[in-house]
Amino acid sequence: MTRSPTNRTYWAAGTAVVLAALFAAGATFATADGAGSRDAGGSAASGAPALYSPDAGFARDMSVHHQQAVEMSFIVRDRTQDEPVRGLAYDIANTQANQRGMLLGWLDLWGLPKVVADEPPMSWMEMEMGTGSPSMGSMDHSAGHGGQATKPGALMPGMATKEELDQLRTSSGRDAEVLYLQLMTEHHKGGVAMAQGCAKQCRTPAERALAQGMVEAQQSEMKLMADMLKERGAAPRS
Repeated sequence: MTRSPTNRTYWAAGTAVVLAALFAAGATFATADGAGSRDAGGSAASGAPALYSPDAGFARDMSVHHQQAVEMSFIVRDRTQDEPVRGLAYDIANTQANQRGMLLGWLDLWGLPKVVADEPPMSWMEMEMGTGSPSMGSMDHSAGHGGQATKPGALMPGMATKEELDQLRTSSGRDAEVLYLQLMTEHHKGGVAMAQGCAKQCRTPAERALAQGMVEAQQSEMKLMADMLKERGAAPRS
């Protein structure tokens, strides 16, 4: 069946979601190595991650990153009748919407805001060791994180620009399929780099497990999308 590779890809992500759900109730306090002991304007006293901790930063940034993936997937669903692409888009939208809800739910459990006005995107990936606050070097984000640059007009590495989203909305058929697969491949590259950062830096066990599941699932999915692009006479942009 055409959707079986996608289903296998999402088994890893689904496993991570289930694992995270099992620990979600205790995520407020079950932070490894005393994550809340470094109060950076957060909730150290309660044992929850601090405001600028990798745990909180990842939850905020990945929820934004995931929201765009969901948006792109719903767009392409209505721009093509190709079942493999529509099936892939459905799986991405469903999985990332569920993961986004979990990340936002953790922020609520930790008593932390979903948006911090003075926090540059992904600054938590360049924390000064032991400070729990963004480093001075983290203010320059044009070079990207995880080796991927942020495109002009995009919020974070891998994210599409408004112009690219508009182009997807006005495309149809094969053109929409190719553009979606290319944009989503770039999106996954940025997401993988961010999730790898959390898998190394986050101290909440459930969040680390979820991040590692994202890495494995999205890497497998990038291989699937490369094959789908090849079938359409195209290739990833980079």
